[in-house]
Amino acid sequence: MDLLSVIIVAGGTGKRMGRPIPKQFLMLGNRPILMHTMQRFYKAFADLKMRIILVLNKDYEQYWQELVRQYSFPVPHITTFGGEQRFHSVKNGLSMAFDQGLVAVHDSVRPLITTTFLRSVYEQAKQKGNAVPCVLPHSSVRIEEKGRNWSIDRSTVRLIQTPQIFDIQDLRKAYSQEYRTNFTDDATVFESLGKQINLVQGLEENIKITRPMDLFVAEKLIKEIDQ
Repeated sequence: MDLLSVIIVAGGTGKRMGRPIPKQFLMLGNRPILMHTMQRFYKAFADLKMRIILVLNKDYEQYWQELVRQYSFPVPHITTFGGEQRFHSVKNGLSMAFDQGLVAVHDSVRPLITTTFLRSVYEQAKQKGNAVPCVLPHSSVRIEEKGRNWSIDRSTVRLIQTPQIFDIQDLRKAYSQEYRTNFTDDATVFESLGKQINLVQGLEENIKITRPMDLFVAEKLIKEIDQ
């Protein structure tokens, strides 16, 4: 049976949301955002041997356990703690993953993923060695630097999403490096070893909930996905 480790990164504090609790614990429909996210993976990969690893801010471990009890949350998972940067949080999660198979790293506040989308990214990672979903920008794009700005052809720009899926051994090797400030996601860490990133079709609805407007939009979209 194929092995899949899933690392859900939920160590952020969500300051941009302006709420007293981190955004991954805010309500979306009838339960917290984080529960929607984890449930999607559990449903999409029920036929695989899967290990879900939740990376939490240590200060919110007890809070999460209380939510699990309150909502009788049925998704099996193990937890570990986040680090100073996302890089360190993912590295902590990797230490608890299977030693073989693929590993998917996903933002906890991207709950609007579908079974079809997840399976598509997974199957392409199996075929190509890794898969990083992306979508095209809909607005004009400009670069601003040192007081100057200029336009670029938006047809060459891609907006990157998660889950990003890799061979577990390859990603562990990438994360054995020292942290660099340009490591903004798993793809940037992976390609720093000279590896090729395979971009695959993303999902327009797969928004990252970071601002109040995002939560408003997610409330509308979640009803369509849950039907």
